[in-house]
Amino acid sequence: MSDIAHFFTPINIETINDTLSFKELQFGSLFSIYSEANHFPDLETVNIAIIGVSEQRNAQNNNGCKLAPDSVRSFLYKLYSGSFNVKVADLGNIKAGHSVEDTYFALKSTVDTLVRKNIVPIIIGGSQDLTYAQFLGYQDLEQTINIVAIDSVFDLGNPDTDITNNSYLGKIILHQPNYLFNYSNIGYQSYLVDQSSLNMMTKLYFDVYRLGQIRDKIEEAEPIIRQADMLTFDITAIKHSDAPANPNASPNGFYAEEACQMMRYAGMNDKLSSLGIYEINPEYDTSNKTSHLAAQMIWCFLDGFYNRKNDFPSRTSNDYIRFHVVLQDEKYEINFYKSKKSDRWWMEIPYPPHKDLKFERHTLIPCSYKDYELATNNEIPDRWWQTYQKLS
Repeated sequence: MSDIAHFFTPINIETINDTLSFKELQFGSLFSIYSEANHFPDLETVNIAIIGVSEQRNAQNNNGCKLAPDSVRSFLYKLYSGSFNVKVADLGNIKAGHSVEDTYFALKSTVDTLVRKNIVPIIIGGSQDLTYAQFLGYQDLEQTINIVAIDSVFDLGNPDTDITNNSYLGKIILHQPNYLFNYSNIGYQSYLVDQSSLNMMTKLYFDVYRLGQIRDKIEEAEPIIRQADMLTFDITAIKHSDAPANPNASPNGFYAEEACQMMRYAGMNDKLSSLGIYEINPEYDTSNKTSHLAAQMIWCFLDGFYNRKNDFPSRTSNDYIRFHVVLQDEKYEINFYKSKKSDRWWMEIPYPPHKDLKFERHTLIPCSYKDYELATNNEIPDRWWQTYQKLS
Protein backbone atom coordinates (compact mmCIF):
# COMPACT_ATOMS: atom_id res chain seq x y z
CA MET A 1 0.00 0.00 0.00
CA SER A 2 1.27 3.48 -0.83
CA ASP A 3 2.86 5.56 1.92
CA ILE A 4 0.35 8.37 1.21
CA ALA A 5 -2.70 6.09 1.57
CA HIS A 6 -3.18 6.95 5.25
CA PHE A 7 -3.99 10.56 4.33
CA PHE A 8 -7.10 9.52 2.38
CA THR A 9 -10.63 8.37 3.17
CA PRO A 10 -12.44 6.19 0.62
CA ILE A 11 -15.22 7.57 -1.57
CA ASN A 12 -18.79 6.53 -0.84
CA ILE A 13 -20.03 5.66 -4.33
CA GLU A 14 -23.64 5.79 -3.12
CA THR A 15 -23.35 9.53 -2.55
CA ILE A 16 -21.87 9.93 -6.05
CA ASN A 17 -24.25 7.83 -8.10
CA ASP A 18 -27.71 6.54 -7.17
CA THR A 19 -27.49 3.43 -9.33
CA LEU A 20 -24.06 2.39 -7.99
CA SER A 21 -23.08 1.38 -11.52
CA PHE A 22 -21.70 3.13 -14.58
CA LYS A 23 -21.73 2.37 -18.28
CA GLU A 24 -18.71 0.77 -19.87
CA LEU A 25 -16.94 3.91 -21.16
CA GLN A 26 -17.98 6.31 -18.40
CA PHE A 27 -15.18 7.55 -16.15
CA GLY A 28 -16.86 5.89 -13.16
CA SER A 29 -16.06 2.53 -14.81
CA LEU A 30 -12.65 3.48 -16.19
CA PHE A 31 -11.07 5.21 -13.16
CA SER A 32 -9.38 3.17 -10.46
CA ILE A 33 -11.40 4.50 -7.49
CA TYR A 34 -10.50 4.24 -3.82
CA SER A 35 -13.95 3.19 -2.61
CA GLU A 36 -13.12 0.40 -0.15
CA ALA A 37 -10.84 0.63 2.87
CA ASN A 38 -7.49 -1.19 2.37
CA HIS A 39 -7.96 -1.19 -1.43
CA PHE A 40 -5.92 1.91 -2.28
CA PRO A 41 -5.24 2.22 -6.04
CA ASP A 42 -1.96 0.92 -7.44
CA LEU A 43 0.00 4.05 -8.38
CA GLU A 44 2.34 2.16 -10.71
CA THR A 45 -0.37 1.86 -13.37
CA VAL A 46 -1.63 5.49 -13.53
CA ASN A 47 -0.43 8.84 -14.85
CA ILE A 48 -3.12 11.10 -13.33
CA ALA A 49 -4.52 11.08 -9.79
CA ILE A 50 -7.63 12.91 -8.61
CA ILE A 51 -7.51 14.20 -5.04
CA GLY A 52 -10.36 15.76 -3.09
CA VAL A 53 -9.43 18.05 -0.19
CA SER A 54 -12.21 18.74 2.31
CA GLU A 55 -10.67 21.84 3.87
CA GLN A 56 -12.29 25.28 4.28
CA ARG A 57 -11.11 26.70 7.60
CA ASN A 58 -9.07 29.44 5.92
CA ALA A 59 -11.81 30.31 3.45
CA GLN A 60 -13.04 33.85 3.96
CA ASN A 61 -16.75 34.12 3.22
CA ASN A 62 -16.99 30.71 1.54
CA ASN A 63 -18.09 28.21 4.16
CA GLY A 64 -19.25 25.05 2.45
CA CYS A 65 -16.49 24.71 -0.17
CA LYS A 66 -15.16 21.60 1.60
CA LEU A 67 -18.12 19.70 0.08
CA ALA A 68 -17.01 20.36 -3.51
CA PRO A 69 -14.98 17.20 -4.28
CA ASP A 70 -17.86 14.71 -4.18
CA SER A 71 -20.20 17.18 -5.87
CA VAL A 72 -17.79 17.45 -8.82
CA ARG A 73 -17.28 13.67 -8.88
CA SER A 74 -21.04 13.08 -9.24
CA PHE A 75 -20.77 14.68 -12.71
CA LEU A 76 -17.21 13.64 -13.58
CA TYR A 77 -17.89 9.92 -13.19
CA LYS A 78 -20.80 10.11 -15.65
CA LEU A 79 -18.71 11.64 -18.46
CA TYR A 80 -17.56 9.40 -21.30
CA SER A 81 -13.94 8.96 -22.25
CA GLY A 82 -12.91 10.66 -25.48
CA SER A 83 -10.55 9.17 -28.07
CA PHE A 84 -8.01 8.54 -25.32
CA ASN A 85 -7.36 5.70 -22.90
CA VAL A 86 -7.41 7.01 -19.37
CA LYS A 87 -5.02 5.77 -16.72
CA VAL A 88 -6.55 7.71 -13.85
CA ALA A 89 -6.86 6.88 -10.16
CA ASP A 90 -9.22 8.71 -7.81
CA LEU A 91 -7.43 8.55 -4.46
CA GLY A 92 -10.42 9.75 -2.43
CA ASN A 93 -10.53 12.71 -0.04
CA ILE A 94 -7.96 14.23 2.24
CA LYS A 95 -10.13 15.02 5.25
CA ALA A 96 -9.48 18.22 7.19
CA GLY A 97 -6.70 17.50 9.69
CA HIS A 98 -6.63 18.37 13.39
CA SER A 99 -5.23 21.74 12.28
CA VAL A 100 -5.12 23.40 8.85
CA GLU A 101 -1.35 22.83 8.88
CA ASP A 102 -2.02 19.08 9.13
CA THR A 103 -4.15 19.27 5.97
CA TYR A 104 -1.40 21.28 4.24
CA PHE A 105 1.16 18.65 5.25
CA ALA A 106 -0.98 15.82 3.83
CA LEU A 107 -1.49 17.64 0.52
CA LYS A 108 2.17 18.72 0.31
CA SER A 109 3.37 15.13 0.91
CA THR A 110 0.88 13.76 -1.64
CA VAL A 111 1.90 16.25 -4.35
CA ASP A 112 5.60 15.55 -3.68
CA THR A 113 5.10 11.76 -3.93
CA LEU A 114 2.99 11.92 -7.08
CA VAL A 115 5.19 14.41 -8.96
CA ARG A 116 8.25 12.22 -8.24
CA LYS A 117 6.36 9.30 -9.78
CA ASN A 118 5.44 11.40 -12.88
CA ILE A 119 1.76 11.27 -11.87
CA VAL A 120 -0.14 14.55 -12.31
CA PRO A 121 -2.40 15.33 -9.32
CA ILE A 122 -5.72 17.06 -10.08
CA ILE A 123 -6.72 18.64 -6.77
CA ILE A 124 -10.37 19.48 -6.17
CA GLY A 125 -10.65 21.86 -3.20
CA GLY A 126 -11.59 23.16 -0.75
CA SER A 127 -10.43 26.73 -0.49
CA GLN A 128 -7.70 28.32 -2.57
CA ASP A 129 -5.20 28.68 0.28
CA LEU A 130 -4.55 24.99 -0.54
CA THR A 131 -2.50 26.40 -3.46
CA TYR A 132 0.16 27.08 -0.81
CA ALA A 133 0.27 23.39 0.12
CA GLN A 134 0.27 22.47 -3.58
CA PHE A 135 3.33 24.75 -3.96
CA LEU A 136 5.04 23.20 -0.91
CA GLY A 137 4.87 19.85 -2.70
CA TYR A 138 7.73 21.12 -4.93
CA GLN A 139 9.96 22.21 -2.04
CA ASP A 140 12.25 19.16 -2.04
CA LEU A 141 12.38 18.64 -5.80
CA GLU A 142 15.41 20.93 -6.19
CA GLN A 143 14.19 23.06 -9.06
CA THR A 144 12.64 26.50 -9.42
CA ILE A 145 9.06 26.47 -10.71
CA ASN A 146 6.48 28.62 -12.47
CA ILE A 147 2.95 29.09 -11.15
CA VAL A 148 0.05 30.13 -13.35
CA ALA A 149 -3.13 31.29 -11.60
CA ILE A 150 -6.43 31.74 -13.41
CA ASP A 151 -8.02 34.19 -11.03
CA SER A 152 -9.87 37.52 -10.98
CA VAL A 153 -7.54 38.86 -8.24
CA PHE A 154 -3.92 38.24 -7.11
CA ASP A 155 -4.57 36.98 -3.54
CA LEU A 156 -1.44 38.75 -2.26
CA GLY A 157 -2.84 39.72 1.12
CA ASN A 158 -0.68 40.91 4.01
CA PRO A 159 2.18 38.43 4.49
CA ASP A 160 2.30 39.31 8.23
CA THR A 161 -1.21 37.98 8.85
CA ASP A 162 -2.48 34.41 8.84
CA ILE A 163 -2.88 32.67 5.50
CA THR A 164 -6.34 32.70 3.89
CA ASN A 165 -7.81 31.99 0.47
CA ASN A 166 -7.20 35.72 -0.25
CA SER A 167 -3.59 35.90 0.92
CA TYR A 168 -1.73 32.71 0.00
CA LEU A 169 0.37 34.31 -2.78
CA GLY A 170 2.21 36.65 -0.39
CA LYS A 171 3.27 33.58 1.61
CA ILE A 172 4.50 31.84 -1.54
CA ILE A 173 6.54 34.87 -2.68
CA LEU A 174 8.24 35.22 0.73
CA HIS A 175 8.76 31.51 1.30
CA GLN A 176 12.33 30.49 2.14
CA PRO A 177 14.01 28.74 0.50
CA ASN A 178 12.66 30.57 -2.52
CA TYR A 179 12.00 28.21 -5.42
CA LEU A 180 9.39 30.33 -7.26
CA PHE A 181 10.82 31.56 -10.57
CA ASN A 182 7.72 33.12 -12.11
CA TYR A 183 4.07 33.78 -11.33
CA SER A 184 1.55 34.54 -14.08
CA ASN A 185 -2.03 35.64 -13.53
CA ILE A 186 -4.62 35.12 -16.24
CA GLY A 187 -7.89 37.03 -16.06
CA TYR A 188 -7.52 39.63 -13.31
CA GLN A 189 -10.30 42.23 -13.26
CA SER A 190 -8.99 45.78 -12.90
CA TYR A 191 -11.77 47.00 -10.61
CA LEU A 192 -11.03 44.15 -8.15
CA VAL A 193 -7.27 44.82 -7.94
CA ASP A 194 -5.59 47.76 -6.21
CA GLN A 195 -2.82 49.69 -7.92
CA SER A 196 -0.15 48.84 -5.32
CA SER A 197 -0.64 45.12 -6.05
CA LEU A 198 -0.23 45.77 -9.77
CA ASN A 199 2.94 47.78 -9.07
CA MET A 200 4.32 44.90 -7.02
CA MET A 201 3.71 42.46 -9.86
CA THR A 202 5.65 44.78 -12.21
CA LYS A 203 8.54 45.12 -9.75
CA LEU A 204 8.83 41.35 -9.41
CA TYR A 205 8.74 40.93 -13.22
CA PHE A 206 5.66 38.73 -12.90
CA ASP A 207 3.30 38.73 -15.86
CA VAL A 208 -0.36 39.51 -15.35
CA TYR A 209 -3.10 39.62 -17.99
CA ARG A 210 -6.42 41.41 -17.75
CA LEU A 211 -9.61 39.48 -18.40
CA GLY A 212 -10.34 41.60 -21.51
CA GLN A 213 -6.87 40.97 -22.94
CA ILE A 214 -7.29 37.19 -22.81
CA ARG A 215 -10.97 37.07 -23.78
CA ASP A 216 -10.15 39.15 -26.84
CA LYS A 217 -7.92 36.31 -28.10
CA ILE A 218 -8.18 33.19 -25.94
CA GLU A 219 -5.35 31.42 -27.83
CA GLU A 220 -2.93 33.97 -26.32
CA ALA A 221 -3.50 32.15 -23.00
CA GLU A 222 -1.79 29.05 -24.42
CA PRO A 223 1.88 30.15 -24.21
CA ILE A 224 1.27 31.62 -20.74
CA ILE A 225 -0.19 28.31 -19.52
CA ARG A 226 2.61 26.41 -21.29
CA GLN A 227 5.10 27.97 -18.85
CA ALA A 228 3.39 26.48 -15.79
CA ASP A 229 4.75 23.72 -13.60
CA MET A 230 1.63 24.10 -11.46
CA LEU A 231 -1.70 25.72 -12.19
CA THR A 232 -4.28 27.00 -9.70
CA PHE A 233 -7.80 27.82 -10.89
CA ASP A 234 -10.14 29.91 -8.73
CA ILE A 235 -13.67 29.17 -9.89
CA THR A 236 -14.60 32.86 -9.36
CA ALA A 237 -12.52 33.66 -12.46
CA ILE A 238 -15.59 32.36 -14.34
CA LYS A 239 -18.61 34.65 -14.62
CA HIS A 240 -21.41 34.10 -12.10
CA SER A 241 -24.00 33.12 -14.72
CA ASP A 242 -21.77 30.20 -15.83
CA ALA A 243 -20.42 29.24 -12.38
CA PRO A 244 -22.60 30.51 -9.51
CA ALA A 245 -21.12 28.23 -6.80
CA ASN A 246 -19.42 30.92 -4.76
CA PRO A 247 -20.79 33.82 -2.70
CA ASN A 248 -17.98 36.03 -4.09
CA ALA A 249 -18.66 35.27 -7.77
CA SER A 250 -18.55 38.27 -10.11
CA PRO A 251 -20.99 39.06 -12.94
CA ASN A 252 -17.90 39.30 -15.19
CA GLY A 253 -15.32 36.63 -15.95
CA PHE A 254 -14.51 33.88 -18.39
CA TYR A 255 -17.26 31.98 -20.15
CA ALA A 256 -17.57 28.24 -19.49
CA GLU A 257 -16.17 27.27 -22.89
CA GLU A 258 -13.15 29.58 -22.38
CA ALA A 259 -12.44 27.87 -19.04
CA CYS A 260 -12.59 24.50 -20.80
CA GLN A 261 -10.27 25.74 -23.57
CA MET A 262 -7.68 26.91 -21.03
CA MET A 263 -7.88 23.56 -19.25
CA ARG A 264 -7.15 21.79 -22.52
CA TYR A 265 -4.11 24.06 -22.96
CA ALA A 266 -3.04 23.07 -19.44
CA GLY A 267 -3.38 19.38 -20.25
CA MET A 268 -1.25 19.80 -23.38
CA ASN A 269 1.53 21.54 -21.42
CA ASP A 270 4.31 18.91 -21.35
CA LYS A 271 5.84 20.31 -18.14
CA LEU A 272 2.67 20.89 -16.08
CA SER A 273 2.86 18.52 -13.11
CA SER A 274 -0.06 19.58 -10.86
CA LEU A 275 -3.43 21.28 -11.16
CA GLY A 276 -5.78 22.64 -8.50
CA ILE A 277 -9.42 23.74 -8.89
CA TYR A 278 -10.63 25.67 -5.85
CA GLU A 279 -13.48 27.62 -4.22
CA ILE A 280 -16.50 25.68 -5.54
CA ASN A 281 -19.29 25.85 -2.95
CA PRO A 282 -22.18 23.44 -3.70
CA GLU A 283 -24.45 25.43 -1.35
CA TYR A 284 -24.62 28.27 -3.90
CA ASP A 285 -24.58 26.09 -7.00
CA THR A 286 -27.81 26.70 -8.92
CA SER A 287 -28.82 23.40 -10.59
CA ASN A 288 -25.29 22.06 -9.82
CA LYS A 289 -24.10 24.08 -12.80
CA THR A 290 -20.59 24.73 -11.46
CA SER A 291 -19.86 21.14 -10.41
CA HIS A 292 -20.99 20.04 -13.85
CA LEU A 293 -18.70 22.63 -15.47
CA ALA A 294 -15.72 21.64 -13.27
CA ALA A 295 -16.21 18.02 -14.37
CA GLN A 296 -16.15 19.11 -18.02
CA MET A 297 -13.05 21.22 -17.34
CA ILE A 298 -11.31 18.11 -15.99
CA TRP A 299 -12.46 16.18 -19.08
CA CYS A 300 -10.82 18.87 -21.26
CA PHE A 301 -7.63 18.66 -19.21
CA LEU A 302 -7.52 14.88 -19.75
CA ASP A 303 -8.16 15.36 -23.46
CA GLY A 304 -5.19 17.75 -23.63
CA PHE A 305 -3.00 15.50 -21.46
CA TYR A 306 -3.55 12.43 -23.62
CA ASN A 307 -2.75 14.52 -26.71
CA ARG A 308 0.56 15.88 -25.42
CA LYS A 309 3.15 16.35 -28.16
CA ASN A 310 6.28 16.15 -25.97
CA ASP A 311 7.88 18.78 -28.17
CA PHE A 312 9.82 21.00 -25.78
CA PRO A 313 12.60 22.32 -28.07
CA SER A 314 16.06 20.92 -28.29
CA ARG A 315 18.38 23.54 -29.75
CA THR A 316 19.95 20.98 -32.08
CA SER A 317 16.90 18.96 -33.18
CA ASN A 318 15.63 18.91 -36.76
CA ASP A 319 12.04 18.90 -35.47
CA TYR A 320 12.15 22.70 -35.08
CA ILE A 321 12.55 25.64 -37.40
CA ARG A 322 14.93 28.22 -35.91
CA PHE A 323 14.52 31.95 -36.60
CA HIS A 324 17.25 34.39 -35.59
CA VAL A 325 16.11 37.99 -35.07
CA VAL A 326 18.48 40.92 -34.42
CA LEU A 327 16.84 44.07 -33.08
CA GLN A 328 17.48 47.55 -31.68
CA ASP A 329 20.67 48.18 -33.66
CA GLU A 330 22.14 44.77 -32.82
CA LYS A 331 21.76 45.37 -29.08
CA TYR A 332 19.59 42.26 -28.65
CA GLU A 333 19.36 38.96 -30.48
CA ILE A 334 16.49 36.52 -30.06
CA ASN A 335 16.34 32.94 -31.29
CA PHE A 336 12.83 31.66 -31.95
CA TYR A 337 11.97 27.97 -32.31
CA LYS A 338 8.86 26.66 -34.02
CA SER A 339 7.83 23.03 -33.56
CA LYS A 340 7.11 21.17 -36.79
CA LYS A 341 4.92 18.79 -34.75
CA SER A 342 2.57 21.27 -33.13
CA ASP A 343 3.31 24.71 -34.68
CA ARG A 344 4.00 25.99 -31.14
CA TRP A 345 6.66 28.68 -30.60
CA TRP A 346 9.42 29.28 -28.02
CA MET A 347 12.04 32.00 -27.67
CA GLU A 348 15.48 31.82 -26.14
CA ILE A 349 16.78 34.04 -23.34
CA PRO A 350 20.58 34.45 -23.24
CA TYR A 351 21.77 32.85 -20.00
CA PRO A 352 24.43 34.86 -18.14
CA PRO A 353 27.54 32.69 -17.71
CA HIS A 354 28.06 33.92 -14.12
CA LYS A 355 24.77 32.36 -12.99
CA ASP A 356 24.60 28.84 -11.61
CA LEU A 357 22.51 26.22 -13.41
CA LYS A 358 19.50 26.73 -11.14
CA PHE A 359 17.56 28.77 -13.73
CA GLU A 360 18.73 27.04 -16.89
CA ARG A 361 15.36 25.34 -17.48
CA HIS A 362 13.77 28.82 -17.85
CA THR A 363 15.96 29.98 -20.76
CA LEU A 364 13.58 28.66 -23.43
CA ILE A 365 10.19 30.20 -22.84
CA PRO A 366 6.89 29.58 -24.61
CA CYS A 367 5.64 32.35 -26.87
CA SER A 368 3.31 32.90 -29.79
CA TYR A 369 3.72 33.90 -33.43
CA LYS A 370 2.68 37.38 -32.27
CA ASP A 371 5.91 37.64 -30.23
CA TYR A 372 7.93 36.72 -33.30
CA GLU A 373 6.09 39.39 -35.32
CA LEU A 374 6.87 42.00 -32.63
CA ALA A 375 10.57 41.11 -32.76
CA THR A 376 10.69 41.35 -36.56
CA ASN A 377 9.19 44.84 -36.16
CA ASN A 378 12.10 45.77 -33.85
CA GLU A 379 10.01 45.51 -30.65
CA ILE A 380 11.11 43.39 -27.68
CA PRO A 381 8.28 41.06 -26.58
CA ASP A 382 7.18 41.73 -22.98
CA ARG A 383 7.58 38.14 -21.80
CA TRP A 384 11.11 37.95 -23.25
CA TRP A 385 12.09 41.20 -21.53
CA GLN A 386 10.64 40.17 -18.14
CA THR A 387 12.48 36.86 -18.16
CA TYR A 388 15.68 38.53 -19.39
CA GLN A 389 15.49 40.97 -16.43
CA LYS A 390 14.99 38.10 -13.99
CA LEU A 391 17.97 36.18 -15.33
CA SER A 392 20.30 39.18 -15.60
